[in-house]
Amino acid sequence: LVELVESGGGSVQAGGSLRLSCLFSGSTQLRTCMGWFRQVPGKEREGVAGIKTGDGSTYHADAVKGRVTISQDNSKNTLYLEMSSLKPEDTAMYYCAAWIGYCYPNRAFVSYWGQGTQVTVSS
Repeated sequence: LVELVESGGGSVQAGGSLRLSCLFSGSTQLRTCMGWFRQVPGKEREGVAGIKTGDGSTYHADAVKGRVTISQDNSKNTLYLEMSSLKPEDTAMYYCAAWIGYCYPNRAFVSYWGQGTQVTVSS
């Protein structure tokens, strides 16, 4: 069993920064990969970034490369997503996720989801 709880979402103006947090619990064996996804009404949930929890290797979607940093602090049982130079198109519900296997963020691989935290970027 893995539990994920996101926090840190909110409203920010374009060009601003935000850091999302995901408090996790559960066996490391059930979350060899963790990551972030986002979804807006009418669209499929899309991957933002993934991380191989064992060695910290990271993967990012092209749309956010250079503007986001995914990281983990195991001493705090927390996964982070730092975002900068935010754009209105980054507005979405952001979800924390955990899975086993290859760590590029593909929703088909995800076994556990958090409840989501809303990020709204205004122009």
